[in-house]
Amino acid sequence: MHTSSFVRPTARMVEALADVSAATACAKLHQMGITRTFIDGPVPLHREPDVKITGGAVTLQFLPQREDVFSGAEQEDIERKTALWGVLESIRPGDVLVVSAYASHFTGCLGDMLVRYFKLRGGAGIVVDGRVRDAARIRALGVPVWCTGVTPHYASQTELFPSAFNVPVGVGGTLVTPGDLIVADEDGAVVVPQHSAVPLAEDALLHQDREAFARQRLDEGARLSDYYPLTGAGMDEYLASRSAD
Repeated sequence: MHTSSFVRPTARMVEALADVSAATACAKLHQMGITRTFIDGPVPLHREPDVKITGGAVTLQFLPQREDVFSGAEQEDIERKTALWGVLESIRPGDVLVVSAYASHFTGCLGDMLVRYFKLRGGAGIVVDGRVRDAARIRALGVPVWCTGVTPHYASQTELFPSAFNVPVGVGGTLVTPGDLIVADEDGAVVVPQHSAVPLAEDALLHQDREAFARQRLDEGARLSDYYPLTGAGMDEYLASRSAD
């Protein structure tokens, strides 16, 4: 099962969020009244200080196995007829694959071969509410992956099977619909609705600039209460410094 068509975000939306951190995006969305945006659980498989992706979501949904519908006793090659292969064939350059897998400790949602194909199709990164396998090979591919851990199991070996793609999914307690924007970095992954992307980015970049100013003043020995949060005399100093630039 899948949605045959959905609207991917525009290049302007993606570019607007390119320099926005997950923490800032999450905070600004909260201020805009959208409070459930953090995908709880997945962390970067690549522990690098600059790991960051921004792109439109394509989704993959795993469901619990039931023997009369789909059984892990079947061979791994049966998976090529499922949503797992279907979603990979739908990938376009810049897409972020978001996988709903119930935070399973036993299901290896993706491995080396599938992530390799994802990369060759131009995918930007992967967020999995569950585990992956072939971790060393995935790291070597350089595809940014957020997941809850690793396992030696293949996708349908134990308790789940790939059921549908490009449908709304629940991932880490958060709703993700195809075409939503994903911002992910060391702090985790955040969902940004398309209609919020540009206004959020404009406010977020200003917020990050103010924090950069406050951070500099703290490093110079200033009092925390004078510069964080930035208000009063601290804000006046910030505005004056930017006017002089």
